[in-house]
Amino acid sequence: MKFRLTEQTVLFFSVLKWFVVATIVGTVTGFVSSVFLKLLDLGTDLFFQNHYLFLLLPVGLFVNAIIGHVLVPSADAHTTDRVIDAIHDTRRLGIISPLKAFVLPLITITVGGSAGKEAPCADMGAGIGSLLADIFRFDKEDRKKIMICGVSAGFASVFGVPISGAIFGVEVLFVGSMLYDVLLPSFIAGITGYQVSRALGITYFYHPLNFVPVFSESFLVIVVFAGIFFGLCSGLLITVLKWGERFANKLKWWLPLKGFVGGVILIALAFILSNQFLGLGLRTIESSLEGEKVVWYAFLAKIVTTSLTLNFGGSGGIVTPIFFIGSTAGALFAQLFDLNVATFAAIGLVSVLAGAANTPIAASIMSVELFGPQIAPYAVVACIISFLVTGHRSVFPSQVLAIAKSSSIQVEIGKEIEDLVPLYQRREIGVVQWYLAALRVLKRMKWKKNPEE
Repeated sequence: MKFRLTEQTVLFFSVLKWFVVATIVGTVTGFVSSVFLKLLDLGTDLFFQNHYLFLLLPVGLFVNAIIGHVLVPSADAHTTDRVIDAIHDTRRLGIISPLKAFVLPLITITVGGSAGKEAPCADMGAGIGSLLADIFRFDKEDRKKIMICGVSAGFASVFGVPISGAIFGVEVLFVGSMLYDVLLPSFIAGITGYQVSRALGITYFYHPLNFVPVFSESFLVIVVFAGIFFGLCSGLLITVLKWGERFANKLKWWLPLKGFVGGVILIALAFILSNQFLGLGLRTIESSLEGEKVVWYAFLAKIVTTSLTLNFGGSGGIVTPIFFIGSTAGALFAQLFDLNVATFAAIGLVSVLAGAANTPIAASIMSVELFGPQIAPYAVVACIISFLVTGHRSVFPSQVLAIAKSSSIQVEIGKEIEDLVPLYQRREIGVVQWYLAALRVLKRMKWKKNPEE
């Protein structure tokens, strides 16, 4: 009797295969991430114990640029955006890229550079996945899947969010779409990476909110306006990062020299403002989530220091600075309108992530994992609004656009965010048309009153 493979048999072996592969990726990534996080804890402790360690910023960024762009320039995937680009191209990362991602952010963050800790772990996870793809002789599609698993495991193990970490690894590749065939291995890798890191002694910050206002229509309106504000903050972050990149590119200097100059500017800002806007900024994030008031310009200062760090020789991620920017922007919004600071700091933290990274689903789930289910209805609304208001932009320019965020905007689907030129598309009937018509009427009325003008 001839044996015939059925659809269910093939899918069974596929599930079994990816369960094993994703578990391996999650285990290795969780272990490597734990080593990185423990070393980073030593570096941040050193930064806090020595109040003037940030004076070494010029030297740190100089050395960082020397290692990253002079000694090993070929291993360029040391940011989350470069990892996204490598996954889209199914490009091999090799062994040097994870090692580079391990070392450079340690230097940058220890001396006070404003960068995040997720990119190194995501890069290491993707690099581990790429190496395993070579060992298992995977084709391009399977290579892409296993690298995504590495990103998910890295993100989950860094922030202690296994579910949203897994979703982030899948959602961050495309704006408005997800690869559903990678969901299972991503979840397995994310949960495994998180459990391994936790077993190795990595501790995480959870802050369930004790106070969330009773649902009401008026409070929902406030949340809607908060979402708009956070979307504007996300757009401002993206714009300042772009400005910093253009300014750095216009300076035709040797990159290590740019790093030295960038470090000097950061020192000057620290003396003018405060050194709390340097490094990871975890203490400020925690204080805002505990309801403490922050200076009104905190999120603006962090945007500037992050742009300077990442565009002038520094290495690291952007998500941790986004947490700082979002939580302090939320605290400012609450202070302006006499609202609960902790609630809006939490909503701001996830909403700015949703807008800046174009990951509203992962950000919404993260709000539950970090702050408890009570905040979910408000956080989801703010996350989606922030995602829409930010527009067709991202802190990850290599993201590929899968949908237009409005039928009134004409954009080319399937292109990377950095190559898009959004254009307004005129419609017969719409809110924008009503708005323009109202402006024309007001203009005519004003002209009739003052014809000499």
